Amino acid sequence: MSGDRLPIGVIGTGYVGLVTAAGFAHLGSDVYCIDIDADKIARLEAGEIPIYEPGLAEMVAANRERLHFSTDIADALEHARLLFVAVGTPPTYSGDADLSAVYAVVEAIPALATRSEQQRHALVMKSTVPAGTGASIKRVLAGEGKQGLSYVSCPEFLKEGSAVKDFLNPDRVVVGDDGDWAGDAVVDLYAPLQATVVRTDIASAEMVKLASNAFLATKISFINEIANVCEETGADVIEVARGMGLDDRIGQKFLQAGIGFGGSCFPKDVNALKQLAGNSGYHFQLLNAVIEVNELQKRRVISKLLKHLGSLVGKNIALLGLAFKPNTDDMREASSLVLSARLQADGAKVRVYDPIAEEEARHLIRGVYFATGALDAIQDADAVVLVTEWEEFITLDWDDVASRMAGTVVLDGRNALDREAVAAAGLTYEGIGRGTLTSLT
Repeated sequence: MSGDRLPIGVIGTGYVGLVTAAGFAHLGSDVYCIDIDADKIARLEAGEIPIYEPGLAEMVAANRERLHFSTDIADALEHARLLFVAVGTPPTYSGDADLSAVYAVVEAIPALATRSEQQRHALVMKSTVPAGTGASIKRVLAGEGKQGLSYVSCPEFLKEGSAVKDFLNPDRVVVGDDGDWAGDAVVDLYAPLQATVVRTDIASAEMVKLASNAFLATKISFINEIANVCEETGADVIEVARGMGLDDRIGQKFLQAGIGFGGSCFPKDVNALKQLAGNSGYHFQLLNAVIEVNELQKRRVISKLLKHLGSLVGKNIALLGLAFKPNTDDMREASSLVLSARLQADGAKVRVYDPIAEEEARHLIRGVYFATGALDAIQDADAVVLVTEWEEFITLDWDDVASRMAGTVVLDGRNALDREAVAAAGLTYEGIGRGTLTSLT
């Protein structure tokens, strides 16, 4: 069945690419999905979704006739005029974004300068790239005789764990272009979603994405600093954040204190913006602090455990959750990576459990016991650390937990547990910026 809207190509079938492809198929477009990973394409053709994202498998299945998978970019060029680029741009050792995959896409597209008006193509950049990348790509295109290829910046704002919902209900769509047909076509594609459209120049669109993520990361690091001060003054960061958030200039989102942010976006984009500023001759001091606070926050768990246990040598420590956030299997920059390594370095025996991310975690974490469930991880533990606030951990029976533990310490790394319920079970609750609540029994 052919879609009744403009067909598109999506190059890269990771979190962003696959959600974008499924979303546009849902809106009625035929979508030609391209990836150099032949195994991934074979799995997608067989109906297997290679990533965990709530609602994605159902959306792909419901729109399977509009989704086409291939390793050949010519398939997308033949059928679609808009080619959405959704390849990875991981950090390099210098902190700059690695744009090799982006430029590989540019190189793979043949010269299109002689095509007719009806055959014009455009690259639509979904990958997060530094401001100025579009101008650089346009120079490359001109130098290679590919002036017939237009360029649009359309950054993504999908959150892992709610990416499908975010695609269908965007708070804004940012389109940076040269005011030509390609920008018009991208705006038209998103029209059914009735989102606010910010149409601007290419460099500004690129900066919107980096600035947005850097600001949110700054907000998280700020409330974590406040949490640390709360611990020294007897204040409760939950109450402080509630009072702050009621000011509409501040807002309540991203004021949840914890053990640091991770994932594929915030750490990478904060570093990329800091590096971009440095390359331009500007020292972005605030972002240096954001990064430092985030790294130190992960390690404060160790000092909290030492306060209660005295020494970690030979102690059994259970980590509940491994992914960087709930509802995803993404382990990139996850706090669990730092915690598991530091605990083992201090002589602890580490037991871990995550309901989704275990397969990915096994490639990254060594020397730990991978439990079969939360209660298996907790068995004989001297301390339990909530790392990822999966719902099944929040609703644990704490009397049952207490009966299985060798010790009594529960360290709530996300301030997500009912501390009164934990204490009522005879356990010692320690939060982030909330102080210690000892047994109520």
